[in-house]
Amino acid sequence: MDMIYLDHSATTPVHPDVVEAMLPHYRELYGNPSSMHRFGQQARFVLDESRMAIARSLNATPAETIFTAGGTEADNMAIFGVAAAQAEKGKHIITSAIEHHAVLHACERLAQLGYEITYVPADSYGRIAVADVAAAIRPDTVLITIMYGNNEVGTLQPIEEIGHLAREQGVYFHTDAVQAFGIEAIDVRALPIDLLSVSAHKINGPKGIGMLYVNRNVKIEPHIYGGNQEKKRRAGTENVPGIAGFARAAQLAMETRDVRRADYEAYRRAMLAVWDEAGIAYVVNGHVEAYMPHILNVSFPGTQTEAMLMNLDLMGVAAASGSACTSGSLEISHVLRAMNLSEERLTSAIRFSFGYGNTVEQVEEAARRIVRIVQK
Repeated sequence: MDMIYLDHSATTPVHPDVVEAMLPHYRELYGNPSSMHRFGQQARFVLDESRMAIARSLNATPAETIFTAGGTEADNMAIFGVAAAQAEKGKHIITSAIEHHAVLHACERLAQLGYEITYVPADSYGRIAVADVAAAIRPDTVLITIMYGNNEVGTLQPIEEIGHLAREQGVYFHTDAVQAFGIEAIDVRALPIDLLSVSAHKINGPKGIGMLYVNRNVKIEPHIYGGNQEKKRRAGTENVPGIAGFARAAQLAMETRDVRRADYEAYRRAMLAVWDEAGIAYVVNGHVEAYMPHILNVSFPGTQTEAMLMNLDLMGVAAASGSACTSGSLEISHVLRAMNLSEERLTSAIRFSFGYGNTVEQVEEAARRIVRIVQK
């Protein structure tokens, strides 16, 4: 039985071109970018070229990019960094109830340190209302952090409207774009975004490398101290192999974005068509129009998530119950809970996510296997 990987929102296979871009930096180009000799300067050249490539993918400048160990660190750096830099202005932060735990747990920690956190709600489609964000802003608000697109149900948020609102009120705006990067067209010059987090392993790059975009006008305090790397904003010897792979992955993502979006829409239609033809009961969770095409979250009334996941694995289909950071616990998704779905939908939800290596035929076969599981 062929294994079918439909969990690309958790992590993606590394593209062969990305592997090729990384290999020289494990073999012969092993210098430290901070060293003055030839070995170090070769590494520095790669670091600078990679930074420019990744910055171009967002229409940012190289000086506005800070390399991190991944999306979680980028989120933490944005939240703690702004909180520290803006402490004199106030200690109030606005976020949503459907954020990734990298944001939610960072905000919880700030609450323990005396900050006030306002969690704006989501509707039954997983979308935040701009009016709720506007109502939450106070004179002491220093940061609004709302994700670009939800990692569990795929719903896109009204980022441009929230960003304009934040600019009008003089509040920094951060967005976790880890799931949206490489799928949605993101231009930080056109969008009113102050800080933005991305991660390489969501776009067929290596794990352990991410980036935080910080607008040139934003003040942020470092969260790691040591050397002078990243213009003294994030100490530590740079992960040159990972950064080289990240740059190649970003280039590939930009070059193939339109084609991949069309493919993911086709996969989505194919999967739903198989289920419709078989007549099984299912409900799609998420927004009907404002969604990222590679994520399909579905509840199968009459089934249980845990049993479904076990049977899916036995049938050779990799899927998830929610965020990869929490699905191992098999707790009900905080995102679906925040959407106020029925208990039946909450306890039978599965996330399928498409990506590199999938085909329509694969997805149809996976859908047929799911039919057999549901019918049992």
